Amino acid sequence: MEANHRDGFSLTLPLMSDDNKQEYNNNGLSTKIEEVESNHSSQATGSTSFFKTCFNGLNALSGVGILSVPYALATGGWLSLILFFAIATAAFYSGLLIKRCMDFDSNIRSYPDIGERAFGNKGRMIVSIAMYTELYLVSAGFLILEGDNLYNMFPNDGFEVAGLIIGGKQCFVLIVALVILPTVWLDNMSLLSYVSASGVLASAIIICSILWTGAFDGVGFRQKGELINWNGIPTAMSLYAFCYCAHPVFPSLYTSMKKKHQFSNVLILCFVICTIGYASMAVFGYLMFGTRVQSQITLDLPTGKLSSRIAIYTTLVNPLAKYALMVTPIIDAVKNGFPIPWFLNKRFFGLIIGTTLVISSVIVALLVPFFASLMSLVGAFFSVTASIIIPCICYLKISGIYRTFNCEIVIVAVTILMGVAVTIIGTYTSVLDILVNMKM
Repeated sequence: MEANHRDGFSLTLPLMSDDNKQEYNNNGLSTKIEEVESNHSSQATGSTSFFKTCFNGLNALSGVGILSVPYALATGGWLSLILFFAIATAAFYSGLLIKRCMDFDSNIRSYPDIGERAFGNKGRMIVSIAMYTELYLVSAGFLILEGDNLYNMFPNDGFEVAGLIIGGKQCFVLIVALVILPTVWLDNMSLLSYVSASGVLASAIIICSILWTGAFDGVGFRQKGELINWNGIPTAMSLYAFCYCAHPVFPSLYTSMKKKHQFSNVLILCFVICTIGYASMAVFGYLMFGTRVQSQITLDLPTGKLSSRIAIYTTLVNPLAKYALMVTPIIDAVKNGFPIPWFLNKRFFGLIIGTTLVISSVIVALLVPFFASLMSLVGAFFSVTASIIIPCICYLKISGIYRTFNCEIVIVAVTILMGVAVTIIGTYTSVLDILVNMKM
C-alpha cells in the first residue's frame, strides 16, 4: 500500500487516470502531520474510469503476501482456508464501509480523514500511526525478502570487516539497502510508481512460473498435507490478513473515480480476482511442497530451472521499486510535521530522514531476519487494525447506527470481534515466534 505525496506526486493517487493534465493540491502544507495527510488528496472531480480503477485496486491488493500464502496454508492445514475466505470477506466488507464513510462527508479525501471525522485529531493520529508503522515494517520485510532470495540464488559465506563477520544473507541485505538508498532520495517518484504498478503483472508471472515448475519441471503436485494444525492457526490467519492491507489506498481510489457509484463493483471485482489468485497460489504451493514449504515459496524452487528463475527475478525486482514508495509517506510526514533545523533546507532534511529510515530498516531486517514472523506481526496487528477494525469503528461513529440495534450493527460487531480475536491471538503468537527465533 502506498500513501501520501512528495513534491507534487501523490502516492495514493491512481497510477492510471483518464486525465493526463490533473493538478494535484500541493499548497497549504503546515507543520502538523494531520494537515500533511489531508493535502495529498486528489482532485475534487474524479476522472478515472471503472476499469482503470480496477487496475489500481488490483495493484494495491497484489503484494508480497502471495509468496507466503503457501506457507500459511501449510502452517494451518487445509481447513485454515475457511479462515482465509472469512478474512477476505471481512476485508471486503470493511472496504465497503470506507466508501459509506466517505459518502457521509464529501470533505473526506484520505484514510486519516476518516479517523478525524469519527474521533477528531486523536482518531487521525491513531490511523496515521497504524498506517505508517505498517509501511515501515513492510519495507523492512522487503529487505529480508531480498536477502533470502539472493542468498538462495547465490549462496556464499559472507565476509569479514574489522573482525566483524557478516553472513551471506546479511551481506545481501546491506547490498540491497545500498541499491535502494538513492531511490529514497528522489524528488519525483512517478517512474518508480509505474514500475511498482507491475504488481498485478508480477503476481500473474509468479503464479504461472510456479505452476509451470510444478507441472513440467519435475516437482509435481503430489503432497497431501494435513487437514488442520491447531498450533499453526494463529500464524496462518495472520499471514492471510497481511494479504489484505490495501485499505488506506481505497479513499483515493474512490475519490478519483468518474462514476463513484461503481466503486462497490470495483471492490467486488478486485477482491474476487485477488482472492482467487492468493488461494490458487496457496493450494498449488502446498500440493507441490507440502509441510516442507518455506516462508517464501520462491526459496523452495529449483534454481536451475528457467521458470524458477523467472519467478525469483520477478520477486526481486518489484520490492526494489516499492521500497521507496513505502517509506516516502513517512518521510513526508516527518519532514512536514517537525520543524526543520535552521542550518538545513527542506531538501537536505528530507535526505537525512530518508537515509535514517533506510538504516533503521536495515537494522530491523538484520535483528529480526524472520520474514514469516515479521509479516505475521504486521498482518495480525497492523493490517487487521487498519483494514478491518478501524473502518468498522469509524463507520459506527460516523453513521450513528450504534444508537440502534439492527442486522447491520450485528454484522459490524461480529466483524470487529473477529478482527480483535485475530489481532490478539496473532500478535501474541508472532511476537513469541520472533523471540524464540532470536534466542536460537
